[in-house]
Amino acid sequence: METPGLDLEVLGSWLPSHVDGAGSDLTATLIAGGKSNLTYRVSDGASTWILRRPPVGKLMATAHDMGREHRMMSALGPTPVPVPHMYAFCDDVDVLGAPFYVMSDVNGVPYRSQHELRALGDDRTRAISERLIDTLVDLHQVDPSAVGLADAGRPEGFLGRQVERWRKQFAAAHTRDLPTMEALYAKLVDRVPADATPGIVHGDYRLDNVLVDPDDKPAAVVDWELATIGDSLTDLALMLVYARFATIAEGAVSDVNLAPGYLSEDEVIARYAAASGRDLGDLSFYLALASFKLAGIVEGIYYRFGQGQTVGEGFADVGAGVFPLLDAGLAALKEN
Repeated sequence: METPGLDLEVLGSWLPSHVDGAGSDLTATLIAGGKSNLTYRVSDGASTWILRRPPVGKLMATAHDMGREHRMMSALGPTPVPVPHMYAFCDDVDVLGAPFYVMSDVNGVPYRSQHELRALGDDRTRAISERLIDTLVDLHQVDPSAVGLADAGRPEGFLGRQVERWRKQFAAAHTRDLPTMEALYAKLVDRVPADATPGIVHGDYRLDNVLVDPDDKPAAVVDWELATIGDSLTDLALMLVYARFATIAEGAVSDVNLAPGYLSEDEVIARYAAASGRDLGDLSFYLALASFKLAGIVEGIYYRFGQGQTVGEGFADVGAGVFPLLDAGLAALKEN
């Protein structure tokens, strides 16, 4: 089976000296579903591991940071936040052409579709969505300094830099003019709140980035490529925007929130607020910023697909999703 971006012969020479007990005769499968970094299940016939590396082709600065992902999950290992076990990290690009890391193969399902949850029934779906929120609260209650992550981001001026970062993302992935993006950007600049207490930000928290075990409990939070230290309320807002996106556009990243039993937006907000004790403040700004960010991510995927840099299916129409997201961002700023 073809494994783009993964030379199994080279990996077979590297893996035994970095992962105890690993063999050198390897097979691998590209795991479907990822629209950014490439994820493979690697086996030596006796054991399996998960390997993550950036997409093939030219990469944008700070994107697809394998070292960041590995560091975040390594630091969170001793905390209540479930993460895979980290085996090894390689920053030698001569091995696979890009940095990569190897982690444990966790037994869990990344539910992405409402149809997957409908098959489980209302009660199980509700429990899964409740535990998703509780895990996010657990993450946001971890003190970055206590787990050695105080220097893993720059929390001062975080929200303002996020606005600028995603504006630069649009510029770097430019293929078309987006006047609504420019309008949303200008309004966000005018509405940036004051700094909050620094916390760990996953950066792309949603149900299909959490592996759910057979008992419907989170077994591992994955996909930490956008993680940093900053205003953790951005995680909550992005998760809510993913849910809103599912109601306004076809081809949404995930539509699990449409399954019967899944917590409503108001229930998500209330559960997070009660468990975290946090004042949610100007949530409308966070929702608008999340719309801007998600639109930037989608535009980047659209750009890479056009450049032939993205492996997999389901990308041909992804660019159309940018427009309702930008509209939703402007609308969010009018909410109380």
